[in-house]
Amino acid sequence: MNTESHPSPDEGSTEQDATEQDRIRAETVRRLERSMGTIGTAAVARMEERLGWFRRMSAEDRSWIGLVAQSGVAAFVDWFRNPVRGRPAITVEVFGTAPRELTRSVSLQQTVDMIRVVIDVVEVQVEELAAPGGAQQLREAVLRYTREVAFSSAKVYARAAEARGAWDARLEALIVDALLHGDREEGLQTWGSALGWSHTPVIAVAGDAGEEGTKVLDDIRAAARRLGHDVLAGRQGRRVVVVVGVGDRYAADDLPVAAAEPLSGLFGPGPVVVGPAVPDLRAAGASARAAVNGLRAAVAWPDAPRPVLADDLLPERALRGDTDARRQLVEEVYVPLQGAGSPLLDTLSVYLEHASSLEATARMLFVHPNTVRYRLSRIAELTGRIPSDGRGSFVLRVAVALGRLAEHGED
Repeated sequence: MNTESHPSPDEGSTEQDATEQDRIRAETVRRLERSMGTIGTAAVARMEERLGWFRRMSAEDRSWIGLVAQSGVAAFVDWFRNPVRGRPAITVEVFGTAPRELTRSVSLQQTVDMIRVVIDVVEVQVEELAAPGGAQQLREAVLRYTREVAFSSAKVYARAAEARGAWDARLEALIVDALLHGDREEGLQTWGSALGWSHTPVIAVAGDAGEEGTKVLDDIRAAARRLGHDVLAGRQGRRVVVVVGVGDRYAADDLPVAAAEPLSGLFGPGPVVVGPAVPDLRAAGASARAAVNGLRAAVAWPDAPRPVLADDLLPERALRGDTDARRQLVEEVYVPLQGAGSPLLDTLSVYLEHASSLEATARMLFVHPNTVRYRLSRIAELTGRIPSDGRGSFVLRVAVALGRLAEHGED
């Protein structure tokens, strides 16, 4: 009995079909290799014709995109030659040819538009590029490959965005740290430009991070940008320091509090302190240091508004040892009073010592109460602090004491 096995007619037909498909594929690959340069050139020409954003790009960026298109075609041919390799390594083979900075010049939507143009160019030539009987095989391969390109494009942009976000956060923290320590001020404008900083004047805001420190930073950044501000934010333990470029949308007198108020509710519990407005990022260190020193001293004024100006916390800051606050109090309060003559200083001292009583002050100075009233109004005009106001009298008392100490070399 003959036991020799023979392939069935179906098996023989399958092998012949596979061999024929391999032959067709090999011939299609040869045709594609001969046409790679033409396809790439045609794709760039079609982009020039159909994509306005491509025409407006610099010559360097257009050349990089042309290289990406050429690399995409070459990678497709290589993958089509060896379909058993599975999914193509598109991220490296295609996008690896272009500099990472290209993701800033070309958006994800523009990349999708570019892919569509290349697909159109190839599909139009499928009948010419494919070997006889291989048009459907090539068309299906193109569709699969372009789908992989689309997925890889999304990955490239997602990774670029993630890396850019991480880099921006590190650079923001570095700038905030430099501002607080007063070093590297010559590089601040350059660093700010790297983050797209353009608005002036600038204020700094300091507050508590609360239990969700990272979320607080993200929320403050998002809110500030929605308001049209430039923003830098850094976290130091539980403390958050935010530097805001607010432009000229606010009146100069209202600027610090008006700009900080919409952001103050995003900080954690406790005081939120706003530094003075400064002309640019280079000078923002003074505002940041004032805000942080004010935050440290704010515990001494439990009823302070939120947000509160760092300048409104000058006496608390001075008592805590802030030399800038002591100097500012002396210059803004004591020096003008001293320059106006001894009657104003004497009247203020007596008025404060006698519980803000007009009659008692007048008796001690041997003047009419109206004279005391006039002198107190002059004090308010010169210093911006009202002696009869509880907070104002406290500021004036501390300032006069610091001024006298400074006069005797005890500053």
